Amino acid sequence: MPSSTSLARLAGVQLPSLFASVSQAASWTYTTVAIVVALLALEQSVYRYKKRHLPGDKWTIPIIGKFADSMKPTMEGYMKQWNSGALSALSVFNIFIVMASTTEYSRKILNTPSHAEPCLVYSAKQVLLPENWVFLTGKEHVAYRRGLNALFTHKALGLYFNIMDDITRKYIKQWLVEAKKDPSAKPIMMRVRDLNMETSLRVFCGNHLPDEATREISDKYWAITVALELVNFPIPLPGTKVYRAIQARKVALAWLELAAKRSKEAMAQGKAPECMLDEWVTLLRDPAYKGRNDFSDREMAMVVFSFLFASQDAMSSGLIYGFQHLADHPEILAKIREEQNRVRPGQPERAMTLEDLDQMPYLKAVVKESLRVKPPVTMVPYLTTKAFPISDDYVVPSGSMVIPSFYNSLHDPEVFPDPDTLRPERWLDPESLANRNPQNYLVFGSGPHRCIGIEYATMNIAIALALASEMTEWEHVLTPRSDKVQIIATLFPQDGCMLKFTPRNRA
Repeated sequence: MPSSTSLARLAGVQLPSLFASVSQAASWTYTTVAIVVALLALEQSVYRYKKRHLPGDKWTIPIIGKFADSMKPTMEGYMKQWNSGALSALSVFNIFIVMASTTEYSRKILNTPSHAEPCLVYSAKQVLLPENWVFLTGKEHVAYRRGLNALFTHKALGLYFNIMDDITRKYIKQWLVEAKKDPSAKPIMMRVRDLNMETSLRVFCGNHLPDEATREISDKYWAITVALELVNFPIPLPGTKVYRAIQARKVALAWLELAAKRSKEAMAQGKAPECMLDEWVTLLRDPAYKGRNDFSDREMAMVVFSFLFASQDAMSSGLIYGFQHLADHPEILAKIREEQNRVRPGQPERAMTLEDLDQMPYLKAVVKESLRVKPPVTMVPYLTTKAFPISDDYVVPSGSMVIPSFYNSLHDPEVFPDPDTLRPERWLDPESLANRNPQNYLVFGSGPHRCIGIEYATMNIAIALALASEMTEWEHVLTPRSDKVQIIATLFPQDGCMLKFTPRNRA
């Protein structure tokens, strides 16, 4: 048993207080919890202050907001948001977002560059590069765009037409060869993407790109497509979608710079223009040209890359749904064939020309209507550069994302009766509701950033549908997912559009 002396000695030893340690740990815990609660409360207060009276969730999920919904977007989810009000609010990772669902508000966003500029998606500048011309604003953007408009004149489109005809025929013949080996239905989605990519690369760059370049760019471009979804993990860490897209962009730009260099060399040797780059170089070398003419190979490559970005997914979506719509509406396909036979009687092997297309109003109406029913792009995010008084009773805060939505405008029953029905005839009557309300046709946007290549895109889809109607029969094999929409930057059928191709018997 310890003596009294031993106990006295133990009592004199300075031991850490267990109670003091516990008390200190509890204090840090309480402080941390209090800070977190305060930050979360602040987040909710800021959201509610910005949202004000707009429809939308009264409270946002802490930190992530609607992130889970935006990772797997659905048309049903978008429709719910659009139908909640002309303007509605949500938040994703503390990015405050206002969505516009009416023609009036959507056009106001698109046509007010003093208050909002296109930001596409969060990852766009990382993928396309922040110095790309598509991110210019104001007078600088207007001047740059004015110079590029010359690449889409009627004369220039005529040059591109032969390229598009040749490549489209090559791919359709290839599809028929594959179908002969295996006649079962196959998704056309990736095959159409390959067709569009080679068409665009040859139109833009001609033979200044080797075959291996078109294959490599086409193979890697899917990484760019999936990285341009509305929401992606923003930091380009190895293995992420944005990182893979940046690597794909580096490969594409290297090849496109080579094409620009070769085009300059060819035009300096006095060769005739054969592609868009050649047209551009020739224009810049013209003594009468008054615009800027000192574009580097890299700058020209970035412009071509921006055209690829604008055309690849949108044209692929438009053409895939064009095939699907015509397979599902044989009476419309029959009228296209009648028009083809009238304009090009007994000449299916003769290359189409731009003059031929000018005599095909029904085909043009089908393309326009198909794009209306299933618009490739349903919205384009903008960023407010200052407080934006979008309506009489609401101001979008500066630094917010404001998103004009096109789908409701394109399916407005007051302008397009029976809006979900494919009815090309609505575009053939100059006095129709559709033609008297052009403000509703927002397939290509509006305002200073309206699509620069409208004629090119619609011409490409028209050529493909016209040639396919002459050369093939195709059957749409329905699946439970045929009418469901997959949103990957643009709209695609969830099943990839299952088609069977057979040669057309003209006898």
